[in-house]
Amino acid sequence: MQKLAALFVCTFSITAFAVEMEVKLVIENHRFQPEILHVPVGQKIKLIIENRDATPEEFESHPLNREKVIPAKSTGTVYIGPLAAGNYPFVGEFNEKTAKGVIVAK
Repeated sequence: MQKLAALFVCTFSITAFAVEMEVKLVIENHRFQPEILHVPVGQKIKLIIENRDATPEEFESHPLNREKVIPAKSTGTVYIGPLAAGNYPFVGEFNEKTAKGVIVAK
């Protein structure tokens, strides 16, 4: 019975990862590219953030309850969702005047 339970847990874990969607966001010249990310409603998202600038940037979104410092010339990952339909703004806290964007869940 324990082997059967372990098999069920492994199968469930593999299935959970299969439905995760990857979305890429780039920071360059203190701006997010793209500024608008469209994602499906109800989908768990793996947001991969590549910082091409020579300085760090902090991805911050109060509606998503997420903060992540991405060091210069590196990549970071932020998990979000599943999201309800709506707009979820985010900023680069170190360059708020230029680093702005929104995730749109439809």
